[in-house]
Amino acid sequence: MVERVITVEVVYAGADRHHLRRVDVAEGCTALEAIEASGIADAMPAGVMQGDRLGIFSKRVPSDHVVEQGDRIEIYRPLVLDPMEARRKRAR
Repeated sequence: MVERVITVEVVYAGADRHHLRRVDVAEGCTALEAIEASGIADAMPAGVMQGDRLGIFSKRVPSDHVVEQGDRIEIYRPLVLDPMEARRKRAR
């Protein structure tokens, strides 16, 4: 049986630049497998890639989420400052 191939995008927006890679993966592939296949982790700073900070079209998903044709897998950066704390600082 022939394995179907789908195309997805993997995106990481760093503080100074963003990375976008299109990758062809096997149907039934998970988000984490697609990220590994894209090689984008090599372009990211160490320690940024964590499976709990992923999304597809701005909706958070677990790393074992099965991707579909045309999905845009987003790797989110860790927050530098808690949003509640930032609001408090601005209010002072």
